[in-house]
Amino acid sequence: MKPTKKTRRTDHAERLIAAPLVDVFAAFTSADLLARWLPPEGATGEFEHVELVAGGGFLMRLTFDDSGDDADVETKSDDDSDVVEVHIPILDDGRLIVWEVEFVSDDPRFSGTMAMHWYLSRQSGGTLVTIDAHQVPPGISAKDHVEGLNSSLANLAGVVEG
Repeated sequence: MKPTKKTRRTDHAERLIAAPLVDVFAAFTSADLLARWLPPEGATGEFEHVELVAGGGFLMRLTFDDSGDDADVETKSDDDSDVVEVHIPILDDGRLIVWEVEFVSDDPRFSGTMAMHWYLSRQSGGTLVTIDAHQVPPGISAKDHVEGLNSSLANLAGVVEG
């Protein structure tokens, strides 16, 4: 069955980061910082191209370790990695970042465009970062995806909380 909007879902995660909004936003517009925090635990990220501006985007290879708890990760692109092509239609100076994400995969369970909406808001004690991933491909486990989103948010905190 071909996935439709009705068979797709939205995954959600959020975290209060003890850092100013300007520093959190900078972590979305610096290739060095993004490569450090975006890959979830057990993965490393490498850009094949990157242009972190509205209208730009990036191609990133996420390579997963083959040991420990993550050894059973189902990768989408090849034996040990996911390749994601991301278009950035919105990069709203510190409020909203929208990524249109496509997995490079021959498996139809991972096809289609997933829209990731990153919301940043000033809060007492830092910046609340909320991520809503819309139209998640059905091949991605909801549990694993939410764990990955939370892992990325923890990494982001580690990078910007200094």
